[in-house]
Amino acid sequence: MSITAFALTRNKQFWIFQLLGWSVWVLMLVLRDLIFVPPEYIFPRALVFGFSAVVAIVITVGLRSLYRLVWESGFIVRFLVTWFGSLAAALIWQPFQNYIALLPFGEVINLRDANLGDLIGGWYRNSYPLMLLWSGLYFIIKYYQLFQAEKEKSLRSEALAHEAQLLMLRYQLNPHFLFNTLNAISTLVLSQANERANEMLTKLSKFLRYSLDHSPLDKVSLAHELETSRLYLDIEKVRFAERLRLNIDIEKAAENAMVPTMLLQPLIENSIKHAISKSETGGTISIIARVEEGKLRLEVSDDGPGLPEYEGESDMLVLSQGVGVSNIRNRLQQIYGDEHALSFYNGENGGLTVMVEIPYDTK
Repeated sequence: MSITAFALTRNKQFWIFQLLGWSVWVLMLVLRDLIFVPPEYIFPRALVFGFSAVVAIVITVGLRSLYRLVWESGFIVRFLVTWFGSLAAALIWQPFQNYIALLPFGEVINLRDANLGDLIGGWYRNSYPLMLLWSGLYFIIKYYQLFQAEKEKSLRSEALAHEAQLLMLRYQLNPHFLFNTLNAISTLVLSQANERANEMLTKLSKFLRYSLDHSPLDKVSLAHELETSRLYLDIEKVRFAERLRLNIDIEKAAENAMVPTMLLQPLIENSIKHAISKSETGGTISIIARVEEGKLRLEVSDDGPGLPEYEGESDMLVLSQGVGVSNIRNRLQQIYGDEHALSFYNGENGGLTVMVEIPYDTK
């Protein structure tokens, strides 16, 4: 919210509180008079209270201007201005109340013959406490508004920092992936496999164009994310040909689950790096997705050597090496906090399985 818009909002709130507060004051006085004043005087008295409230609104608007002038001053200055400002406002308001209070009864203060006591009598028990109460409420509400403004500013700053972190993590993927792909193309060129190198460049161009069409902060359906992954796999197919085999098993409900963009690509790349590229016969990468108890469970597995540190079926080991995997972990933490899981463990038949568990959401 801009400064101008914030000022307009506070000004609107001030007038709402003004009208509401003084209306309640008039209503309370009328209800009091229903007990002590004859019925024929109730309506005239209500008019008197209404007029007094209008005068009070004008006077308190002046108080507001005074308080805004000393707002940046020290506490002692504001304290003294509040007390003496409320006193001055009470001494201005009380004569109006005293003068009009007798009108319903056919009486009036003769201003020419009236003394100071007739004009301001009762100020210390009527007008002054009320003006002090108004001043106190004014400062309480103003401090609350400023607190809310600072809280909103803090939340916006936190959101911007969160967004910047996600952008940094997301954009980190493209150079990392691009470096690996260009390195593979360079290898193909050096080995004079020009046709395969050209095919790989074409698929790389298509993949990068596809990825740039989506915001780094977006979430997409798992089905959409699989399309992106297939483009990446097409690139790797050029490198590994029949050595790279793929098995995809996605539950129907899981296809509509929303996931962060570029979630699968680093996990698939991890399998290719540690399993496919190290085997002369290549291997199989399996992508499995299920919806279980309000969670999307996504597994990327390979049939490579797995983790040598694995000691038992119940052990869940976290893999910390690698730019891509580290990036995924940080992005999931930024987006889901503690409501996610990222684990690495050896499969029953060997190989490495990467398990991602996030809240199931289709919106």
